[in-house]
Amino acid sequence: MIKLDHLAVACTDLAEGTAWVETQLGVSLQPGGQHPRYGTYNTLLGLADGLYFEVITKEPGAVPEAGHAWFGLDDFTGPPRLANWICQTDDMAAALAKAPEAAGSARALTRGDLQWQITVPDDGSLPYQGAFPTLIAWGAGMQHPSARLTPSGVRLLKLEVSHPQAPQIAQMMDLADARVVMVTGPFGLRATFDTPSGIRTLA
Repeated sequence: MIKLDHLAVACTDLAEGTAWVETQLGVSLQPGGQHPRYGTYNTLLGLADGLYFEVITKEPGAVPEAGHAWFGLDDFTGPPRLANWICQTDDMAAALAKAPEAAGSARALTRGDLQWQITVPDDGSLPYQGAFPTLIAWGAGMQHPSARLTPSGVRLLKLEVSHPQAPQIAQMMDLADARVVMVTGPFGLRATFDTPSGIRTLA
């Protein structure tokens, strides 16, 4: 079984991406950190229900230790947009056994006292453009990142995942979450939130 862990907005400039999300949701994001293996950095937002949100991009001047970025950022262009969703598992081997080959393999990462395994394809792309979630397994006994972030008053109401192969993708993950809706159509991610300023949507 997997469960929703966090959402990611991709951008080409972190300040621009962060400002876009703050304007859309009406709340402030917090500084995140760096990911030297993939040459990226981020800002963060704590959500209700044990979830969180990140804005992520390639760090200027950084040379990825892996030779490429992740989350499809090497090929990302255009304005900031919701680009990826990440699901948590307590059994990475079992989750990968059900997942498509395009999900990639699990990579072990650390940052400070954070430890996790995360699926990354060999070229750093997103499986099914991002319609299949990245899988993550946090270190045993570790405090989840959402618990370290200031509550924002923002709650995810719905995540709509659209892809021409949506039914097949749904069969490749053991996810039971009424908030996540798979839709057959052109690729796209659309998240609806309840915020202190009312209902807001990111896509």
